[in-house]
Amino acid sequence: MPKQLLIMRHAKSSWEDSGISDFERTLNRRGLKDAPRMAQFIAAQDCAPDLIASSSATRAKLTAELFVENCEGVEAEQLVLVEDFYHAPPRIYFEYLSKITDEEVETVMVIGHNPGLAEMVYRLSHSHETMPTAAIAHFHFDIEKWNEISNLAGAKLVNVWRPKELDW
Repeated sequence: MPKQLLIMRHAKSSWEDSGISDFERTLNRRGLKDAPRMAQFIAAQDCAPDLIASSSATRAKLTAELFVENCEGVEAEQLVLVEDFYHAPPRIYFEYLSKITDEEVETVMVIGHNPGLAEMVYRLSHSHETMPTAAIAHFHFDIEKWNEISNLAGAKLVNVWRPKELDW
């Protein structure tokens, strides 16, 4: 079976508390609204992920948790926090994906940060796509196993969904 990858930037974060570190920033009101909305939209597109790998930074983790709670068919045990995703370059995401050995995992979502995710989308699509907060890029890969992703064979950009562009 071909593989699908959903690349999601964390939802909008709050800058209200200047006393906390960047890693600990939480979501603002818009982020708390957009993450569940995007989850419901993805479920309606019939491309709910089998695995969600998220940065462990608070804003990404909260985005992932809200996504799990609001995406029909996704359970909490499908969420994995990956410390290395915090401000990671594309190489870190590709390395993670290439190590997925469960052949039943057909659709993976990664949740992280720009500029790494926007660069990853560019490398896969050869197209400059904006990745604002809570945006999701959807790719199909003509590969049978995740370890084949390292050569980027058959990457096809299906769509990029941005919260402000959806009537959802």
